Amino acid sequence: MATEHQESKVWPTEIRLHKDRRSLTIAFDDGSQSTFSAEYLRVESPSAEVQGHNPDERKTVPGKKDVGIMELHPVGNYALRIAFDDLHSTGIFSWDFFRQLADEFEFRWQRYIDELAAKNLSREIPKRN
Repeated sequence: MATEHQESKVWPTEIRLHKDRRSLTIAFDDGSQSTFSAEYLRVESPSAEVQGHNPDERKTVPGKKDVGIMELHPVGNYALRIAFDDLHSTGIFSWDFFRQLADEFEFRWQRYIDELAAKNLSREIPKRN
């Protein structure tokens, strides 16, 4: 992940939170553009709460199909901190990490779906009895 002292390989030219607050589109200076669902960003959050401190600690986060984005907070000139409506707000998403999320979407999303299935979890919020 980039820090303030590292030069980002990509730079955003536009950041647009969609009206439904369920997706975020970022256009980059290389001409590429990616739209990220709030669910994808939430379950791939770079926070220690989700990623742990090493790959073996990574958590599978269920029940986020309908999560939304409440706020976007700039972090220096290198990242965004996203506040989700489930009150998770500790992940710092660098521009390079957004690009990585875009480039690795197929792999990361399938891994997430497979982990949910293996743990008998769901993308849906659990129903209360």
